[in-house]
Amino acid sequence: MCFCILSMKPLMFACLFGWLMCVGVNAAHPNLKPYPPADVGYVRYVIELPELVDESLRQVELLVGKTVMTDSVNRHFFGGKLTREVISGWGFNYYELKRLGPMAGTLMAPDPNAPSVERFVPVRHDLGLLRYNSQLPIVVYVPEEVEVNYRIWTTEPKLVEAKIQ
Repeated sequence: MCFCILSMKPLMFACLFGWLMCVGVNAAHPNLKPYPPADVGYVRYVIELPELVDESLRQVELLVGKTVMTDSVNRHFFGGKLTREVISGWGFNYYELKRLGPMAGTLMAPDPNAPSVERFVPVRHDLGLLRYNSQLPIVVYVPEEVEVNYRIWTTEPKLVEAKIQ
Protein backbone atom coordinates (compact mmCIF):
# COMPACT_ATOMS: atom_id res chain seq x y z
CA MET A 1 0.00 0.00 0.00
CA CYS A 2 1.34 3.47 -0.85
CA PHE A 3 0.83 6.49 1.40
CA CYS A 4 1.79 10.09 0.81
CA ILE A 5 1.26 13.52 2.40
CA LEU A 6 1.20 16.10 -0.36
CA SER A 7 1.74 19.18 1.78
CA MET A 8 5.16 20.17 0.41
CA LYS A 9 5.91 20.70 -3.27
CA PRO A 10 9.25 18.76 -3.46
CA LEU A 11 7.65 15.85 -1.67
CA MET A 12 4.69 15.93 -4.04
CA PHE A 13 6.79 14.77 -6.99
CA ALA A 14 8.55 12.12 -4.92
CA CYS A 15 5.22 10.85 -3.59
CA LEU A 16 3.62 10.87 -7.04
CA PHE A 17 6.57 8.89 -8.41
CA GLY A 18 6.38 6.45 -5.49
CA TRP A 19 2.63 6.04 -5.95
CA LEU A 20 3.06 5.36 -9.67
CA MET A 21 5.72 2.76 -8.88
CA CYS A 22 3.41 1.04 -6.38
CA VAL A 23 0.49 1.04 -8.79
CA GLY A 24 2.69 -0.20 -11.65
CA VAL A 25 4.21 -3.05 -9.67
CA ASN A 26 0.89 -4.18 -8.20
CA ALA A 27 -1.18 -3.77 -11.38
CA ALA A 28 1.11 -5.53 -13.86
CA HIS A 29 0.43 -9.25 -14.20
CA PRO A 30 -1.33 -10.00 -10.90
CA ASN A 31 -1.21 -13.75 -11.66
CA LEU A 32 2.60 -13.84 -12.00
CA LYS A 33 3.33 -13.91 -8.26
CA PRO A 34 4.11 -17.67 -8.12
CA TYR A 35 6.33 -17.59 -11.23
CA PRO A 36 10.03 -16.94 -10.58
CA PRO A 37 11.90 -14.27 -12.55
CA ALA A 38 14.03 -15.45 -15.46
CA ASP A 39 17.59 -16.57 -14.73
CA VAL A 40 20.55 -14.65 -16.16
CA GLY A 41 20.75 -15.28 -19.92
CA TYR A 42 17.05 -16.22 -20.11
CA VAL A 43 13.84 -14.33 -20.81
CA ARG A 44 10.37 -14.92 -19.38
CA TYR A 45 7.56 -14.62 -21.91
CA VAL A 46 4.00 -14.23 -20.62
CA ILE A 47 0.93 -14.95 -22.75
CA GLU A 48 -2.31 -13.59 -21.31
CA LEU A 49 -5.39 -14.86 -23.11
CA PRO A 50 -8.63 -12.87 -23.27
CA GLU A 51 -11.63 -14.27 -21.43
CA LEU A 52 -14.16 -16.05 -23.65
CA VAL A 53 -17.70 -17.29 -23.09
CA ASP A 54 -16.79 -20.88 -24.03
CA GLU A 55 -13.06 -21.48 -23.69
CA SER A 56 -13.45 -25.22 -24.35
CA LEU A 57 -13.68 -24.43 -28.08
CA ARG A 58 -10.12 -23.03 -28.19
CA GLN A 59 -6.61 -24.39 -27.69
CA VAL A 60 -3.17 -22.78 -27.79
CA GLU A 61 -0.16 -23.89 -29.84
CA LEU A 62 3.23 -22.74 -28.54
CA LEU A 63 5.80 -21.92 -31.23
CA VAL A 64 9.25 -21.45 -29.71
CA GLY A 65 12.16 -20.79 -32.05
CA LYS A 66 14.23 -18.19 -33.82
CA THR A 67 14.00 -16.07 -36.98
CA VAL A 68 16.91 -16.92 -39.28
CA MET A 69 17.90 -16.77 -42.94
CA THR A 70 17.15 -20.04 -44.79
CA ASP A 71 16.57 -21.24 -48.33
CA SER A 72 13.00 -21.08 -49.58
CA VAL A 73 12.67 -24.81 -50.37
CA ASN A 74 13.54 -26.83 -47.27
CA ARG A 75 11.63 -27.19 -44.02
CA HIS A 76 13.80 -26.36 -41.03
CA PHE A 77 13.57 -26.88 -37.27
CA PHE A 78 15.76 -26.43 -34.21
CA GLY A 79 16.71 -29.11 -31.75
CA GLY A 80 15.98 -28.55 -28.11
CA LYS A 81 13.67 -29.85 -25.42
CA LEU A 82 10.70 -27.70 -24.42
CA THR A 83 9.52 -29.09 -21.08
CA ARG A 84 6.44 -28.56 -18.94
CA GLU A 85 7.36 -27.79 -15.33
CA VAL A 86 5.13 -27.34 -12.27
CA ILE A 87 5.57 -24.69 -9.59
CA SER A 88 5.72 -26.64 -6.36
CA GLY A 89 3.09 -25.65 -3.85
CA TRP A 90 0.97 -23.95 -6.50
CA GLY A 91 0.44 -26.61 -9.16
CA PHE A 92 0.72 -24.06 -12.00
CA ASN A 93 2.48 -25.09 -15.22
CA TYR A 94 5.21 -23.18 -16.97
CA TYR A 95 7.32 -24.13 -19.98
CA GLU A 96 11.08 -24.03 -20.27
CA LEU A 97 13.65 -24.36 -23.03
CA LYS A 98 17.09 -24.82 -21.44
CA ARG A 99 19.10 -24.68 -24.66
CA LEU A 100 18.46 -24.05 -28.34
CA GLY A 101 19.90 -27.00 -30.26
CA PRO A 102 21.33 -27.04 -33.77
CA MET A 103 19.16 -26.28 -36.80
CA ALA A 104 18.29 -29.19 -39.10
CA GLY A 105 15.99 -29.63 -42.06
CA THR A 106 15.04 -31.48 -45.17
CA LEU A 107 17.68 -31.92 -47.89
CA MET A 108 15.97 -30.76 -51.09
CA ALA A 109 18.33 -28.99 -53.46
CA PRO A 110 17.31 -25.33 -53.85
CA ASP A 111 18.10 -23.27 -56.92
CA PRO A 112 21.66 -21.98 -56.31
CA ASN A 113 20.61 -18.53 -57.57
CA ALA A 114 17.56 -18.29 -55.30
CA PRO A 115 17.89 -15.68 -52.58
CA SER A 116 17.72 -16.65 -48.92
CA VAL A 117 14.53 -15.79 -47.04
CA GLU A 118 13.99 -14.79 -43.43
CA ARG A 119 11.82 -17.35 -41.61
CA PHE A 120 10.73 -18.24 -38.13
CA VAL A 121 12.18 -21.70 -37.47
CA PRO A 122 10.52 -23.52 -34.54
CA VAL A 123 11.87 -25.95 -31.97
CA ARG A 124 10.19 -29.32 -32.36
CA HIS A 125 8.37 -30.38 -29.21
CA ASP A 126 5.79 -32.91 -28.16
CA LEU A 127 3.65 -30.75 -25.85
CA GLY A 128 0.73 -30.75 -28.27
CA LEU A 129 -1.97 -28.13 -27.97
CA LEU A 130 -2.43 -26.44 -24.60
CA ARG A 131 -5.74 -25.85 -22.88
CA TYR A 132 -7.13 -22.34 -23.37
CA ASN A 133 -7.43 -20.79 -19.89
CA SER A 134 -7.83 -17.03 -19.54
CA GLN A 135 -7.54 -17.27 -15.73
CA LEU A 136 -3.81 -18.14 -15.75
CA PRO A 137 -1.01 -16.83 -17.95
CA ILE A 138 1.06 -19.14 -20.13
CA VAL A 139 4.63 -18.56 -18.95
CA VAL A 140 7.63 -19.64 -21.03
CA TYR A 141 11.32 -19.33 -20.08
CA VAL A 142 13.78 -19.38 -22.99
CA PRO A 143 17.38 -18.31 -23.75
CA GLU A 144 17.67 -14.63 -24.72
CA GLU A 145 18.07 -15.27 -28.47
CA VAL A 146 14.87 -17.35 -28.68
CA GLU A 147 11.40 -16.02 -29.57
CA VAL A 148 8.02 -17.27 -28.35
CA ASN A 149 4.95 -17.10 -30.56
CA TYR A 150 1.58 -18.80 -30.32
CA ARG A 151 -1.50 -19.68 -32.33
CA ILE A 152 -5.08 -19.99 -31.16
CA TRP A 153 -6.87 -23.03 -32.58
CA THR A 154 -10.63 -23.01 -32.64
CA THR A 155 -13.40 -25.45 -33.46
CA GLU A 156 -17.12 -25.42 -34.03
CA PRO A 157 -19.44 -26.11 -31.08
CA LYS A 158 -21.34 -28.72 -33.09
CA LEU A 159 -20.34 -32.31 -32.26
CA VAL A 160 -20.11 -34.97 -34.96
CA GLU A 161 -21.43 -38.37 -33.95
CA ALA A 162 -19.20 -41.40 -34.54
CA LYS A 163 -20.74 -44.52 -36.10
CA ILE A 164 -20.71 -47.98 -34.52
CA GLN A 165 -19.53 -50.77 -36.82
